[in-house]
Amino acid sequence: MRLLQHNNGGDFSLVEFFEGDIPKYAILSHTWEAEEVTFNDLMNGTGEDKAGYKKIRFCGEQAGRDRIQYFWIDTCCIDKTNSAELSEAINSMFRWYRDAAKCYVYLSDVPGSTSDIDNNSHLLPWELAFRESKWFTRGWTLQELLAPTSVEFFSRHSKPLGDKRTLKRPIHEITGIPISMLEEAPLSQFGVDERLSWAENRQTTRAEDKAYSLLGMFGIYLPPIYGEGREHAFKRLRKEIQNSLPENEQHLRDPHK
Repeated sequence: MRLLQHNNGGDFSLVEFFEGDIPKYAILSHTWEAEEVTFNDLMNGTGEDKAGYKKIRFCGEQAGRDRIQYFWIDTCCIDKTNSAELSEAINSMFRWYRDAAKCYVYLSDVPGSTSDIDNNSHLLPWELAFRESKWFTRGWTLQELLAPTSVEFFSRHSKPLGDKRTLKRPIHEITGIPISMLEEAPLSQFGVDERLSWAENRQTTRAEDKAYSLLGMFGIYLPPIYGEGREHAFKRLRKEIQNSLPENEQHLRDPHK
């Protein structure tokens, strides 16, 4: 697992750790946008002029305020040109988010104002934007909400908005995820069909990722095969889930219909 750390010069560098030696770290959750900083950008020192560098700086500074030396961001801590590394990352992602000391959710489409109540809705402007944020529509962010114990939300201006517990009511209303789950009830308390239903209205850029993004929610390990299509990816996912269940629980819904 590669982690980012601050350098004395104010920039960032990657440090690799192996299982058993991974230090305390923070982790970023966000939606991908134009000009994200990649692994190769960091290796070549060419990422600082990209718009996505703002997210790296935000995550590093927030981790520093929380006295966490290391942090992880999917855009640049994984070499996505290496298929073996990408496969390992996809199958490890839920665990990486679960084991993080803090998960910072950066909402690029939510303003940071905490004043000026909208008289028509009785909600603050950021609350309206929060409910409409694209972060709640993406496939990968589901596990990023559920896996970590500490999930903190920030506006596009890096202003804190609350955490998974203080915002549990709007999150429940947006996602349909039970409040008890947001309060850290174990996933095993929720049936397979219910867990699959949380992903029904979420989308991924690559069709197969709609299935791959659910692996950790079921403790399933599956090699990604990009090009197999969504139908086949879900067929493999359902087969692995069924193999892990008792016979009386092996009827599964199809979450993408």
